[in-house]
Order: sequence, then C-alpha cells, then structure tokens
Amino acid sequence: MRMMDKVAIVTGAGSGIGRATARRFAAEGARVMCADREREAAQATAKMIAEAGGEAVELGVDVTDERGCALMVQTTLDRFGRLTTLVNSAGVSGTRRDATPPPEEWTRVLDVNLSGTYLASRAALEALAASGHGSITNLASIYGLVGGSLSPAYAASKGGVVNLTRTMALTWAPKIRVNCVCPGVIETPMTKPFMADPAWLQPMRERHPLGRFGQPEDIAAAILYLASDEAGFVTGVALPVDGGYTAA
Repeated sequence: MRMMDKVAIVTGAGSGIGRATARRFAAEGARVMCADREREAAQATAKMIAEAGGEAVELGVDVTDERGCALMVQTTLDRFGRLTTLVNSAGVSGTRRDATPPPEEWTRVLDVNLSGTYLASRAALEALAASGHGSITNLASIYGLVGGSLSPAYAASKGGVVNLTRTMALTWAPKIRVNCVCPGVIETPMTKPFMADPAWLQPMRERHPLGRFGQPEDIAAAILYLASDEAGFVTGVALPVDGGYTAA
C-alpha cells in the first residue's frame, strides 16, 4: 500500500487522468478528496472509490477561484485531519490550432491550466508543509517541453506549468516536493474531439514510438510514484510519460 496514511486532493478528479489517479491513490491506501468543477462527476469518482473499499469525499471546485481552492483544502482538513498530497490535474484544451486563438480562449486556457495550478498549490501550501512530507504533482504535457501544432494557449499554459513546478520545487523545499508529469496523447474525454479527425489521428499515433496512445492509468502510475515516499529524493522533475514522443 504505497499511499497508506496519505491524504490527497486530486483536482479534475471527475474524469480522465484525474479520475484514474484518485482511484489508484485510494487503491494504494490514500484517503482522497475528489475535486472537480462538475460536482456530479466528482461524486461518481468518489462512489467508485467507496464501492472498491476506499475512502473519499467530493467537492465541486473551480480552480480559478481562490476562495474555492481554500474551501477545498479546508474541507479536506475537516474531513481527514491533514493533507499530505496534492495533484493538480484540472485542465482544459484549446480548440484553435492556429497561432492566433481569440483572446477569450487564451485567457480561459491560461486561467485553468496555469493559474489554477498555482492557486490550488498556494491554498494547500500551509497544510502540506505541516504534514512534514508534503508533495505536489502537476499535470503538464509534452507540449510543455516541445512545440506542436495544437493550441498555442495550451502549449503556453503547460510550458508555464513546467517552469512553475521547478520554481516551486526550489522555493518550497525541503518541506514540500514538487514535480510534474508531461503526458503524450492520452485517450480521455479531453482528446476525444481530436481523435475524430483522421488527418490528425494516424500521423500523431506514428509520432509515439510505442505505437499507441496512452491510457489514463499510464499517467496515474507515474503520478503515484512521484507522490509516494519512493520518490522521497525527487523534486523539480518534469517527467515525460509519452510513449517516446519527446525522444525523437
């Protein structure tokens, strides 16, 4: 049980990578706050955890709202008494593939992916430090490491998450470890619209040397390692989990 005695908040826990991570944490012994903007989706994840014998609570949270992030942390403390682990998985993708997305899309994507990561982390800082061995794992992307033909706003937000991770790792050490995972293309509700485009699908699959796209559980496994005590000497890392995409 690699997460025994851990209490974790997972944002974006209502679907995709966030849901897979919340469920994996619970299976490994963690008590989990399932936070998502869509509360019904968070409730569904918490129900899955409970039915599997785990312990979870859910909350509807917009990570761009500072007060919502504070409530998320306080609710976790009220329910479980402490907080050891934060996973910032809440995110959105851009819809425009050209270099000039409309300002409203740019603002929305940066607000959720980058500012939301910061606001949730800031809200959790004191509680994580008090645990004595806190950790934060952020969700970045291969497009935080390399350029690509998808949304410029998405790439900019994830590049920001990578460097925010490094900066938090330096400034919040030694009490809190901060890392991020950089997934390749993962089959989730977020990527489903792109999968419907044959002109995008096959060339993108060929960019992944392992010959397939990832599953949410592939990323959850990496997050589990970074959040566990096995990674006690790991901080400031941007870990690609991308089927070899960035090795080319």
